[in-house]
Amino acid sequence: MSFWKRILKYSAMGSGFVGLTGAAVSLHSNQYNVDSIGVVRFGRASFAALTVVYFYKTSLYAHGKKMDKRSKEYIDLRSVVHKKAAERLLKLCRSNKGVYIKVGQHIGALDYVLPKEYVDTMKELHSNAPASTIEEVYKVIKEDLHRDPKEIFESFDTEPLGAASLAQVHKAKLKDGRIIALKVQHPTVKGNSLVDLKTMEILAKTVSWILPDFKVQWLVDETKRNIPKELDFEVEAQNTEKAKFMLKHLPWLKIPSVYKEMCSSRILALEYVEGGQVNDLEYIKNHRMNPYEISDKLGKLYGEMIFKHGFVHSDPHPGNILVKKSEKGTTDIILLDHGLYATLSDDFRFEYAQLWISILNSDVESMSHHCTALGVPDLFWLFASMVTGRSWDAIKSGLSTTRFQSTEKDLVQKEFPNLLSYMSDVLSNVNRQMILIFKTNDLLRGIEHSLQTYSRMESFAIITKNCIETIYLEKRKHCPTKLGRIGVQLAEFWALFKLNMYYKYLRIRYLFSI
Repeated sequence: MSFWKRILKYSAMGSGFVGLTGAAVSLHSNQYNVDSIGVVRFGRASFAALTVVYFYKTSLYAHGKKMDKRSKEYIDLRSVVHKKAAERLLKLCRSNKGVYIKVGQHIGALDYVLPKEYVDTMKELHSNAPASTIEEVYKVIKEDLHRDPKEIFESFDTEPLGAASLAQVHKAKLKDGRIIALKVQHPTVKGNSLVDLKTMEILAKTVSWILPDFKVQWLVDETKRNIPKELDFEVEAQNTEKAKFMLKHLPWLKIPSVYKEMCSSRILALEYVEGGQVNDLEYIKNHRMNPYEISDKLGKLYGEMIFKHGFVHSDPHPGNILVKKSEKGTTDIILLDHGLYATLSDDFRFEYAQLWISILNSDVESMSHHCTALGVPDLFWLFASMVTGRSWDAIKSGLSTTRFQSTEKDLVQKEFPNLLSYMSDVLSNVNRQMILIFKTNDLLRGIEHSLQTYSRMESFAIITKNCIETIYLEKRKHCPTKLGRIGVQLAEFWALFKLNMYYKYLRIRYLFSI
């Protein structure tokens, strides 16, 4: 039996098994919408996966194997195949919606981890997700709140403020005059999710078997772990309140309040807030806000969440971060969409902080040690580049003194596709807590790039300060005597003092070099 006949045979068997198993459940739970039947969705996904495999087998693997992997001819061919495959997957995401769009958005966030063609194509899903009809929205409201929308709302904007993979948001006015942002889950998402996740797992294993360079099980595992939480808006309400309390000491941070009496597992009612998207430079300039202030505040916010609290908002794409000029003339940051959080253990934060310190010190031996502790013993140089978004040459030379240029991003993204199989190994073996950190880091770097603040030295000063505080806090925890704890505290003070002096020196040196 030929290769392609075997593939079609096993795909048909898998389609029959998964499709028939999920058909009855999916059809009933999705109001008998034929487009939501498991076998239909599985069929679309299987056909898309086979098409992608065909692209690679007949083009890149067939014609490219005799080419020099660094030649322009091979690089151009690979880019064309990546682009065709990415566009086919984008079409699948738009057809099956829901969980598929969520996965596509995750791919679109991994700027320094996946090929540029995939990232750029999937980024479209961050702002262009399909919306539910207003009839579908009202149906969910009636089912979950057991009241007609006319009884609840004085007015309801039928045009959504934004549509995402799992839900969309509408502005509404309650009978008591409060203006709210109402997040309503797409009605078919939850019913489809079980079959969709199983489908992805089967196809991921099939694709990895046929194309060994494409090990994507890590993405499926992450999706399976996170989607059930994101589909429960009561969890998002809890995350919102926890983050609001945890970060209340930051006067410039605004997290909308939750109106619990209007919430369910599929509905989330929040205080309505206004602002411009964090990557909207025109809005920022028109309102006389400072992009560097915005970048520094985002760095402080995420540095504190990652290194101090270990509770990290993990979907900071531009639609979820707004900026607004305060009455004092400074900039407020508004953090939205708290459905996806990474919870980091103390041990992980300690190792990650030490990894960053070793990277900032260009200490190769220490980098290797801490990468090993995080699950990547042999590819520490690649892991360090994926964490920082910088080239290995820049890391060895010293990140705090080697300014990031826009050309370096192009060089990094040009080189990463040559390392695809190695990067797959990193993502398959790294501590699972790193997966959402990769996504978060890449989204934040994308914002910095939009704000044109990527070359600022302050970002490394903020990271280093957070790392030092995390490391010495952990040391104090394991200090048995009061005198020992005082010694650790003095050592921390001295380390932070030296850090402050060093970055003041770098700023002065930079000013004189202009």
